[in-house]
Amino acid sequence: MQIMITHGRLAKTHVLQLGRWQLLGLALGLLAGMLVLSGVVYHLIFVKAAREGWPVVSQVVKLVVKDEFAQRDRYMRENLEAMARRVGEMQARLVQLEAMGERVSGLAGLKPEEIKLSEKQPGGQGGPFVPMLPPEQPTVQDILQAIDWLDELTAHRADVFTLIESRLFEEQMQALMVPSTKPVDGPTSSAFGFRSDPFTGRSALHTGLDFPAAPGTPIKAAAGGVVIAAEHHPAYGQMIDVDHGNGLVTRYAHASKLLVQRGDIVKRGQVIAQVGSTGRSTGPHLHFEVLMNGVHQNPAKFLAGDGRTPQRRVAGAARTAGTHAH
Repeated sequence: MQIMITHGRLAKTHVLQLGRWQLLGLALGLLAGMLVLSGVVYHLIFVKAAREGWPVVSQVVKLVVKDEFAQRDRYMRENLEAMARRVGEMQARLVQLEAMGERVSGLAGLKPEEIKLSEKQPGGQGGPFVPMLPPEQPTVQDILQAIDWLDELTAHRADVFTLIESRLFEEQMQALMVPSTKPVDGPTSSAFGFRSDPFTGRSALHTGLDFPAAPGTPIKAAAGGVVIAAEHHPAYGQMIDVDHGNGLVTRYAHASKLLVQRGDIVKRGQVIAQVGSTGRSTGPHLHFEVLMNGVHQNPAKFLAGDGRTPQRRVAGAARTAGTHAH
């Protein structure tokens, strides 16, 4: 682009050569200047007119400002209504979550009073409680109160589910500590109860279950626990005692080889010994006992898998017994 500048007939003509980028820069400079000029005009004329109350200009300014405030108010109202709908949906979901939490807590064995919000707190109490939003035209204060209520309910629900998780984990651990897994695969040859003693022929109490098996057959822990004895006994031969907690102990007797020692922690199904015929035994087999607080129980009650909870199974298996017989 070329621009020619002359001052008269005899004056020399000046030619300005403007490139594309120079022209663009000039346009941007003019635009910036216009913006600055408009800002100065607005500040010096319109703002001053609004403050001093000029007859015409002040009315125009008031109309513009009023329209801006109306648009801003409408925008805020639409946002508040959208937030109110969202908060209402969250409230409904939390109420459903609360109902589900109460059902799940019942399955976990929690009592209703254990999961309810505390009603008795030290000191005075009072003030309004607004758990739900008003049906029409909620205010910012209404939404803030609803959000505070949602925050409180969410924290309580989180605590409830933490308690449920803890209780279920406790149940799982108790189930793992109950001897309900057969220590040796296969049928039993002698049940718990009175029988004819294989050595004397007299009636005597058999305090466990006998699992006949070939020598060297793996003997598995019926449940997880701690080995409290791994030794030779005159009557039991090579034997292992595993403590499962709450006074519950299992005994594995007549083994040919012990694979754990006292103090070891064993898991359910872990191989702890091998079948043998040591001690007071007439042939290779595992003699398996269950003791509750030192009193012999019928192991079949634990191995039956009758569907009862671990606590009920332990309680139902408790019964007294007499002297040892093998």
